[in-house]
Parts: sequence; C-alpha cells; structure tokens
Amino acid sequence: MYQNQVVLTRERRRFGRQCMFEDRNELMVSVHPSSRLRLKYIMGNPQTRGMQLSSIMASSEVETENATYDEHGMFHYEGGWPKEVNMNDEEQTLRHRKKVERDDAWGEEVKTLIRTTMNTARQNNAINIYNHFFDDIPYEVGRTICMPFKSRTINIIHDMWRPQRHMSVINWVPNNNKQIMTQYTNLYNLVDDDRKSRLVTEDPTNGSTNAFYVWDVKNPIKPLSYYDSMEVITCAKICPKEENNLAAGTYTGKVCIWDMLESGMTTGICPMEAAHRQRVSAITWVHSKLNTEFYSASLDGSIKFWDTRDLKMPSNEIFLETTPNMKQNRQDAHGCTVLEFEYTIPVRFIAGSAMGYVFVGNRKGLNPVEMLVGSYQICAGPIRTIHRNPFFVKNFLIVGDWIARIWCEEVKNRPSTMYVKKRNQLMCGAWSTGRASLFVTGDKEGVLDFWDLLLNQREPIYSVNFRSTVTAVVFQPGGQHLAVSLANGDTHIMNLDEAMKHTTSKEKALMAAMFEREITRSKLLEARVDEIKLRRRTQMLEEEEERQSKAAPVVQEYMPDLELDPDNPDQFIKMIESDEEFRVALSQFHETLEAVDRQRAAEKKVMERTHFEQYYLDNLAEQAKLEEARKKRAGSITSKEARELRAAKKKAAKAKGKK
Repeated sequence: MYQNQVVLTRERRRFGRQCMFEDRNELMVSVHPSSRLRLKYIMGNPQTRGMQLSSIMASSEVETENATYDEHGMFHYEGGWPKEVNMNDEEQTLRHRKKVERDDAWGEEVKTLIRTTMNTARQNNAINIYNHFFDDIPYEVGRTICMPFKSRTINIIHDMWRPQRHMSVINWVPNNNKQIMTQYTNLYNLVDDDRKSRLVTEDPTNGSTNAFYVWDVKNPIKPLSYYDSMEVITCAKICPKEENNLAAGTYTGKVCIWDMLESGMTTGICPMEAAHRQRVSAITWVHSKLNTEFYSASLDGSIKFWDTRDLKMPSNEIFLETTPNMKQNRQDAHGCTVLEFEYTIPVRFIAGSAMGYVFVGNRKGLNPVEMLVGSYQICAGPIRTIHRNPFFVKNFLIVGDWIARIWCEEVKNRPSTMYVKKRNQLMCGAWSTGRASLFVTGDKEGVLDFWDLLLNQREPIYSVNFRSTVTAVVFQPGGQHLAVSLANGDTHIMNLDEAMKHTTSKEKALMAAMFEREITRSKLLEARVDEIKLRRRTQMLEEEEERQSKAAPVVQEYMPDLELDPDNPDQFIKMIESDEEFRVALSQFHETLEAVDRQRAAEKKVMERTHFEQYYLDNLAEQAKLEEARKKRAGSITSKEARELRAAKKKAAKAKGKK
C-alpha cells in the first residue's frame, strides 16, 4: 500500500539554508517497451472527440480603438529634397548628391527602386484602362462573365424555449436598425397532450411560453425586452410612427396592446364580446393624429377599427364582401389573411382574402358600399403577402399559392403581366428597401429566392436553402441586412452582396419605364376586352331588334329636319325646351338625385351583432342609466326631509280650513 512512499528526514538546524543545485544526470525510472503490447498496437484514423460533458457558456465583449486613415496626394516636379537643401541652388544640390552617392547602401536602394518602377511601368503598358473591351462578345457568352451574388449569415437568433416555438412575425424596430422583434406562436398550448408541459427555458425571467422578444442584432444570447400575454399570440406589429406602441392579436380573436418602454404583461386587452369570432390573422397601424388607431382582421371575414385609448368596443367594423350592400351579411364575407397600409396614401388600405381576392378600401367612407371600393381576384389560393415597392408606392408585390404577381392600383380589373412562378407553394415575399428592382420570396421547402426584374424575370438571380419553411422576410430600412424567420423558431440575419444593397438613378428610371410600359399594356388589353364585350352586346341587341321587327311592323314617326344656327345658342335651348320627352327625363333625373340624397341622409348603419355583443351593449346602456339615476338621487332631498315637508303642508292646510 505504501510502496511509492518516500520519507525525507532532516535536522532542524538545517532548515532555512540556501539550496545548492548541481548539474548532473541521474536515472530515476526506466521503463522498457513491451513486445506483447507492441503486437496489440493498432493504427487508427485521426479522430476528434469532445471530452467536455457540461455546456460551454462564455460571453466576451471587446471594444477596439478606431484607426483613422487619410489619403493625400503629392506632385513631385523636382524630387524629394531635405529641408536644409535649397533645390534652386545648384551647389547645394550637387554637394548633397555626392554625399548620398558615397553611401554604400545607395546602389542597392537604386536597384530596388528601378525594379519597382519597371514593374509598375510594365503593368501600365500591358492594358489600356481607357479602352472598351469585350464590346463585340455575344450576350449569351457575356452573361457567364458576371460575378455570382453572395450573402452571409452574420447572426442566428434562437427561441428561448425548448422545443422551439413556431415563428410568425418579425419586425425591425422603427428608428433603430440595430433592434428586431421576433414574435412566436405557442402551438403546443393548442393541443391536448403532454407537449405543452415539456417547454423548458434556461432563463425563466423572460416571461411565459406566450412571450415574444426584442433583440439586439449583435447579441442573440439574451433579449433586450419581452412582452407576455395570458393567451396565445398569433400576430404582432409595432407602430411605424410611434415605436412605443405595440399591438397584437390572439388566437381567441382578442386584440391587446403593450407599452414598449416596459417589459411585462399587456397594458390593455379588448373584452370577449368585442373580439373576433376566429383568430386574428393580420394587424396594421393606420394614420392618425396621435398614432393610436389600428385595424385588425380575422378569418371570420371582419375588419375592425380600434383605438388604443378605448378597447371596449371597435369604432367601426366591415365585412369583406365582393358585392357590398348597406346591410352586410357575415356568411358572404371572405376570410382576411393580410392587411396593408401606406402612410403616404392615408386614405387607402389593402386587404387580401383566403379566397385569393384583393380588396381596396377607402377609410373616408361612411358605409360599407363606400368603404370597399373594389375587389379583384388575383390568386387561386390564400394571399400570403401584400407589400408596396418603397420607390414606387403604387406598385404591389402580391404573393399567394404558387405565384408572386406585380399589381398596380391604376389597373383595376387585372394585375400586370409581370409575375414569377414556382413549383413549391410560396409563403412570403418582400421588396428590397435598398434596390428598386429586387424582391425576395420564400417557399414552403425553405428556399429563399432573390429576383431582379432588370436582370432576369424567369429565374432567380440567387437562392439560399434553409431546409425549413420560410414564414416571413423583412429588409432592414437601409437595405443592408435581411431578416428571415423560419418555422422551426430560428431567425437568420443575412448580410447581402454589395450589388443588392444600393440602387442608382439609372435603375430607378428603367424600373419606372418598365412599370409604365406594363400599365399601358394592361390598359390596352382591358380596353380591347371592353370593346369585344360592347361589340357582342351591340350584336345581341341588333339581333333582338331584328327579331322584334319581323314579329310586328314598326310605325315610324315623322321627325322634322331642323337646321341649327351655330352662332345662335338660344335656338338650341328653345328646341330642347320644346322636347317633351327630354323635359320628363330631366325631371325624373333630378327627382332620383334628390331621393338618393334623402336616403343617404336618413340611412343608419345596420351591422349584424352577436348575442354577446348585444348583451354587452345592453349592459353598457343599463350602467349608464343607473349612473344617471344615481346622480339625480344625489341632487334631490332625503326621505326624512320629504316627510317633514309633507307634515308641514298638512298642518298648513288644516290651519287654513279652520280659518
């Protein structure tokens, strides 16, 4: 047991003395190789194995000093002379040359200088930088010379909970390009199994399983703030004009708001009686003086107008009907999937439905007929994204089913002829904020495609495969980075190629000409279709008149020939007044206009309300009546005073009777 024990003994008087070291060789242990072990030795391939069982957690920040460089040019017309030598004095310059030439290193320096100068001269003579090369190369050959586009993922933001929740919405924080909001939908709470209890997190201080976060792009480890709710959040959006206002919709149809200055639970939520009948599918902020108004849409076909100052009831509500009536029917409404609003056009808003229709709305309308200006069928399936071009706001990118179309407000009945098509179902899309002709689309298989209308309209110029469904893509306001959210809960921050970040005035002019050409083409096609319809209608009327003329002869009335003097307008007025049919038609037209005005002035909005909503309104009215009665009772006299007053009146009456 104590074979390896060594005991050293020394006298007490020798402690503390100076150590004397000697340089000598002494063999301590000698282990000879074993031939048996050598036979068992096996040569193996190089392997790398991790021996650290615990998780590695490290965080370091480094702030380096910035070095500032300046470029300055210099014109040498007499070489470089020291300060003490006057270059205009020949004697001083000659004396300095002789002094330098006597140095031994002068010859080597001259050789090095000549070698560098000759290399630069040969490079300058090898190619003429002012000449135009490759002008005669065919277009097909020249396309292969272009440098390929590149992108790089600079950061990946993971969900704080495991397993990761479904990613729904990403949004860059307004006025701060270094922060981004990631909104998750906890689908595990919607199923009846044990998976809802399996969600775990390493940092429980960041809210519950329904929380979503605001991150710093450079720090994906810990979020800057979190916003929590008691219900599952389906969509959220930050107000572009007031970054402290945040609104979201829940899976039960409610809408709620937060103050982004403070993390935590909701600051306001609407009651169940005023909520949508199905989950909230889209939210958009609209123009208002105090930046407190927003719209919410649901798959039940309704769009509700809200004000953050009062969430008890929506200020207005409309249904997405293709043929709107004064009294709307919820059964004829289309489920809304996306809302879009542009602050530069404060009157209009765009809505996309689950049936592939695009609805154009007017915020200044007084009734559903005036609010829904028009509806156009664009896709065969649900519309996923409607996004305006930042440089040309009248042009939209509409993504739905397997097609991404370019649509303009000026073309009413159909989109323009520009569209891209894929085999996989498209889930999202967005215009670039840095380049006017660039937009991206994400499909269900996880492929992110970059399309440039000036380079190629049939194939993407660049593609990235994330191997997970792309749920949303958002460009940074400056166009430097692209945020991509995946269904597995990850958010990729991509740094794009330099050619994708910026646009030039020439590219803007080319895009404007392209959009104008496509709009003109669509209008010509629309006019041609209308002409064909009119010709067909006219032909049908002629055939009907011919058929009626054959059935019964028509008695032709005699019309006197009237010659009008173009210089005498009174003659034309007398002829109009003498026409009895024209007077009757004009009076009927005026009566119709007056009837429409009277009807519009007396009309009342009739909205279909549920029993919950009617019960809620009745409770509000009853509370108002009780409050009014309480105020009246407080201003009246008490019961004791009333009894004393009645007794005094009786005594006065008796005294008067005795007299």
